[in-house]
Amino acid sequence: MNHRALIGLTGGIGSGKSTVADAFAALGAGVVDTDQVAHRLTAPNGDAMPAIVAEFGPSVVAPTGAMDRSAMRRLVFSDPLARRRLEAILHPMIGAETTRALEAVDGPYRIVVVPLLVEGRHWRSRVDRVLVVDCPRALQIERVIQRSGLTLEQIEAILGAQATREERLSQADDVIDNAGSPAALPDQINALHTEYCQLRGRT
Repeated sequence: MNHRALIGLTGGIGSGKSTVADAFAALGAGVVDTDQVAHRLTAPNGDAMPAIVAEFGPSVVAPTGAMDRSAMRRLVFSDPLARRRLEAILHPMIGAETTRALEAVDGPYRIVVVPLLVEGRHWRSRVDRVLVVDCPRALQIERVIQRSGLTLEQIEAILGAQATREERLSQADDVIDNAGSPAALPDQINALHTEYCQLRGRT
């Protein structure tokens, strides 16, 4: 029996993971993004919200009933223990929901988008190949400033919690260079799509 390969797509904040993942999805890959799973779990009436409210109180809940991501970001980047408490709630739920979603998606191969794939062991041991979307740190910062309301200090804190560019590249089986024009992406993505279609996953 042929098993569809599972590709772990990762990259630092602002590297272009979502753009690349969307391009693979357009080619027919089955894509599951753990950030999107996390957003669903912390949306109004999301499965993680009762545990988050019980652990952190109402100050991290937005008027909509969703997790207040700005408030939580400030908390976890100023208090490492708070970050571990949040991860203890979210990571098992994200893992279980992502696994279910991956089993359900169609496509000749599957891609799981995991921002902290290199930093953790859970997905690194499960994927057949690691695909890193790469660009220089200065460009990451520039992109995040343009698209978000985060301050430079907040962006630096996020980058500080992630693997370095060198650490990420050392774990890569495949690399997409996203340091230049978006026009440079399709050829790289199409070449990997062809390769992944022929790849067989673990049994």
